[in-house]
Parts: sequence; C-alpha cells; structure tokens
Amino acid sequence: MMNQLEVDNFQLLFENNTPLMDVRAPVEYSRGSFPNSINAPLMTDNERHLVGRNFKKNGQLSAIELGNQLVRGKIKYQRVNDWLGFISQNPSGVLYCFRGGLRSVIAQQWIFDYSGITFPRVKGGYKAMRRYLIEESSRITNSKNFIVIGGQTGCGKTLLLNKFRNNIDLESLANHRGSAFGNNVSSQPTQIDFENSLAIELIQKQKNNFLLIEDEGNNIGTIYLPDDLKNRFLKSNIVVLTANLEERVKLNLKTYVTDMVDNYCSVDSKNGFENYVNYWKNSLFKIQKRLGGARYKELLKILNNAIQKHQKLNDLSEYVHLIESLLVDYYDPMYNYQINKKKDRIIFQGDSRAVFEYLEKTI
Repeated sequence: MMNQLEVDNFQLLFENNTPLMDVRAPVEYSRGSFPNSINAPLMTDNERHLVGRNFKKNGQLSAIELGNQLVRGKIKYQRVNDWLGFISQNPSGVLYCFRGGLRSVIAQQWIFDYSGITFPRVKGGYKAMRRYLIEESSRITNSKNFIVIGGQTGCGKTLLLNKFRNNIDLESLANHRGSAFGNNVSSQPTQIDFENSLAIELIQKQKNNFLLIEDEGNNIGTIYLPDDLKNRFLKSNIVVLTANLEERVKLNLKTYVTDMVDNYCSVDSKNGFENYVNYWKNSLFKIQKRLGGARYKELLKILNNAIQKHQKLNDLSEYVHLIESLLVDYYDPMYNYQINKKKDRIIFQGDSRAVFEYLEKTI
C-alpha cells in the first residue's frame, strides 16, 4: 500500500492556479466545480448511482465490491490512463473527490499501482475547498477597500476596468454583460461556479490596496451577487466614467452587432446569423413591458429593417438609430435614477483618460 499524500493549504492551491483533477461523477461536477479543474471521474453517473444505492442497503464493503466489479478491466485501464495523461501534463496538480475520502484514496492507489507515482489528494475534497472559498470571499469582501466604476450604458466601463490588474470583472466571471442584451453565445456558469471563481479572484488580488469593480445590480443575467458584495457596493466610493452619445453608440455597435454576429457565426457557420437575429429579437422582447406596446413595435420595426440591410448589404447604419434610441429613451433614464441615489458617494467623474489617470494615482 502506498503512502497516501494529502494537501490542505487551500490558499496556495488557489493562489497558484494549481491544476485540479476532479474524480467525482459528471453530475456532481456539473453542479459546481473550480475554474482550474477537469473532470476525470472514477465512476459514471449510473455507476455512482448503483454503488450509492448498494451502500445504503448493504454497507460500505458491499458497495466497494460492486464498484470494483463495475470498474475493472479495460474500463479501469482507460480511467487510470486518463488520470496519468492529466498527471503527465500537470505534474504539480492534485486530485480530489467530494470529501477527500474513499474515491480519491482509490484513485491515488490505482495511479500508484499502474505508474509508481504518488499523486496528492486534497484533504477534505471539494466540500472543504468550497467552504474555504465561501469564508474567504466573505472575509476579503468585508475587509478590502473597493472603488466602484459607474457610468451610462455603453460608455466603456469594462474596457477601462480591464486596464488595471486589481480589477474584479464580474461580467466576465458571470459570462454576461449585465443588461437585457447581455447574453453571450456561450451559456452562463452555474451560481456555484461563479461564486467559486469570484472567491479565487479575490484571493489572488487581495494584496492590492484597492479593488476595482464595475457598478452592477443585484444580479448579472441569471447570476446573483453574494450578499456581502451587494452590501459592499452600497458603502463603496464611486468613480463615474463619462462618454458622449456618439462614442457610446459606436462602442455598442461593435459590442452588440459586429462582435456578436462574428461570435455566433464562428460557433455555427450555417445558422450563426439566424441565431444572432434571435438574440436581438429575444433581448428586445425582454424589455417590451417597460418600453410599452407602441414603442416596442416601433423599435422592432427598426430592428427588422436593420437586420435586412445587414444581411443583404452588410450595411449597419440602421442599427445606429436603434441603439441611440435604446440608450437615450430606455437605459439613460434608469441610470440617471440610480446614480442620483448614490451621488453622495461619487468621488470623481470624467472621460476615459481622466478616470484612468485618477485611478492610477489613487490606487
């Protein structure tokens, strides 16, 4: 029997982006995992179900015996081979199961039996790492100084934010731009995956005097911000980025038209443009009630004309009127209402250059 090596310094694991091999079943992995992990399961979902049912009925020894019957021969060889492939590419990595118990011990032993390699496992497994991240996220959020970057829709807040190393890009972590039109081509992470990724970002950047974060609502698409972070938003100073309407329309045209159609077509060359059209129509429909029936029909007509010109002539000019109308008549009034409630916390405002220079001196 090999000497089973355990690691329990979770801070170093996440600070160093240590490669993680998750030997839980795929269904467990899909519910919540870590950004630097890959799923290389000991058992399939069905095998896990059968073993778990046997465990409840007949106890651990019977369950282990069934597991060995289900995972043997070529199946066992293939799974160990997958693990050894991970190890060869990530010799500094670690493996884990749910609680750091039997499944990770078995994986360790099989790896050693086949290769002679003593590969470490995480003490306490996924559950211990998840608990650590929740606690650290709360601690760092409540102890660090944040500066919130505010500004009207389309003024370039995210572009400015990403010029600084000490930023926490919530929209990137949530894979969503935070508005009715904020969906990306790929789906959003699970709530747990988002929270894990956020906690790791906070751990990796906590040594900075200030953390920069974009002004957000309570949720970003389907993702809800942790209560500690929402409370921090309410107490933090705000720097407001300004841009004229022409600049904002130009940036939105690139973000929501040019880049979006490229993204959809790169994923699906056959149906990409149709998927892009559905994205625009679905996004506009989301705000139908707030727009009112007449205004919605008017903007939908403009959108249909814009799509027609775009598809037939590669002419994007019709989008300009549509985007300008959405900014001025829909998004700006909401922004003005919200920022007016926060005006006592505004410490600076200016265009992109002015705000960049201010933040460079401040942080």
